[in-house]
Amino acid sequence: MTDVSIADKVYMEPLTLEYVAKIIRYERPDAILPGIGGQTGLNIAMQLYKKGVLQECQVELLGTSSESIERAEDREKFKELCEELGEPVLESIIAHSIEEGLEAAHKIGYPVVLRPAFTLGGTGGGFADDDDELKEIIKHALKLSPVGQVLVEKSIKGYKEIEYEVIRDSNDTAITVCNMENLDPVGIHTGDSIVVAPSQTLTNKEYHMLRDSALKIIRALKIEGGCNVQFALDPHSFQYYLIEVNPRVSRSSALASKASGYPIARVSAKIAVGMRLDEIKLANTPASFEPALDYIVTKIARFPFDKFVLASNKLSTQMKATGEVMSVRKNFRRKSS
Repeated sequence: MTDVSIADKVYMEPLTLEYVAKIIRYERPDAILPGIGGQTGLNIAMQLYKKGVLQECQVELLGTSSESIERAEDREKFKELCEELGEPVLESIIAHSIEEGLEAAHKIGYPVVLRPAFTLGGTGGGFADDDDELKEIIKHALKLSPVGQVLVEKSIKGYKEIEYEVIRDSNDTAITVCNMENLDPVGIHTGDSIVVAPSQTLTNKEYHMLRDSALKIIRALKIEGGCNVQFALDPHSFQYYLIEVNPRVSRSSALASKASGYPIARVSAKIAVGMRLDEIKLANTPASFEPALDYIVTKIARFPFDKFVLASNKLSTQMKATGEVMSVRKNFRRKSS
């Protein structure tokens, strides 16, 4: 994003509503594409939309609409949508204060997990087993959420965590790029977990059950471009829950792109300017064809605890990793010598 050989102009300014609004008022771009800039880009685009800056400067929001972004990111609206679709979601209550959080936890029953709305990498979230832990976490979570909203949700720590990377165009053509399985169960942020693509322990029924759910939710949200759908799956039954949807290109998208050879960010950008998946040509096939993996890709996170010796090295819903390494082999096991 800061490459002067690609960009016409590079600004080294804080990524805040105030500074981005000044740049837009000065540069007067025709459009912006929020789905490629991670959670920060998505948040700032929504702030610009709600404050009327985009309308004032006649700037078009490309790709997924502001209504769809809000429906995916707002915890209450997302829960309502899942219930409308008949998709299973965990018992949860929205809290805007410490008191509301305590009331929600008592109603749901401990343990609970706290998920602040519109934050990156699970920032501000965590598990609480009692009132004292909840008070400590929710105070911080409410400050970090741009909309002061925290979801208090029933904990299912220990379930399998499965992700599907899906992509959809404006013509409602939707495909699964690949699915990924976290070796670490629910409770460890996917950015910190060892992740394998494609999944290794799902049965055919489980794979297609979750795939159908991912495609149903991306169509209902009317996402245009790449999207990451996260599930929790009971290892002892076919019970699953929708955890969340990232209506943007994410870190998982980068892994899925490298694993499958499918350029998710490039295809998402072309969809944003109006192209259909069947019109976008890849190396050998149209982008509407789902890639097939006959190999195993494994990602292991890199942690900075050697540099930040005073930081807590306990892994939870808040991402701690600062990098990752990926390997590609014909099978998951290490090659015998």
